[in-house]
Amino acid sequence: MAETKDLKVREKQEVAAAPEQTRDGLVFTPAVDIFENEGEITLMADMPGAAAETIGIDLHKSVLTISAEVRPWEEKGESDILIEFEIGKYYRQFTLTEVVDQDRIEARFEDGVLRVVLPKVAKVLPRKITVQSS
Repeated sequence: MAETKDLKVREKQEVAAAPEQTRDGLVFTPAVDIFENEGEITLMADMPGAAAETIGIDLHKSVLTISAEVRPWEEKGESDILIEFEIGKYYRQFTLTEVVDQDRIEARFEDGVLRVVLPKVAKVLPRKITVQSS
């Protein structure tokens, strides 16, 4: 029995390096957990080091794109001794199905985790229609 998914990870596509990015720097794929209940799908993306003001969430032709930038931590006058946390951008895309109500998507960023709530379209419930007579 085949199971349909309401949210699909976008397939890998081969892209030439030059047009893919216009600025130098690393691009990371954020780790994502996706879960659902009867009324919504929730996507949680781990983006440590990102600031809320650098996060972009775009929806175009049913493709949800999340991106963010990690800025250097050093302040003026500080010099690096050891760097294990790399600076760069986060970028990931998902294809939404018709089950998601795209007009009601909400997002919140807290403690380095982006939470995107994708409400499902209200399903038409079966109902009994009464036949009237004259």
